[in-house]
Amino acid sequence: MLQLASLAANAAGIGTSVAGSAVDGVIKSASKAKAWKTATEFESMFLENSLDRLTQSDGTEGPLGENGTGGGVYRSMLTKEYATQIVKSGGVGIADSIFREIMKMQGAASEGATNAKG
Repeated sequence: MLQLASLAANAAGIGTSVAGSAVDGVIKSASKAKAWKTATEFESMFLENSLDRLTQSDGTEGPLGENGTGGGVYRSMLTKEYATQIVKSGGVGIADSIFREIMKMQGAASEGATNAKG
């Protein structure tokens, strides 16, 4: 009877460890996806601000013919769409750098938490 109880305890331990590693894998992939989304959103925002500077004008007639408030709204929507399309087509490399830095920071944070526990 003792062997049966020991075998059941081992099976439960193995099941828990497999489930734990599966959950860790899901959490890590979700963390990577969230980090990538953050990095691409940052690149899009950076490009949007840069493109906005390029299309600004001091006078009444700018490169997009903005005369009034409608032109400014149109210009901001256009630059946002340009930035989004640039990022979708591969971007300029800012997102890759930011993603690597986020992952480094998360690795350092998780190592610090592990060292604090043990």
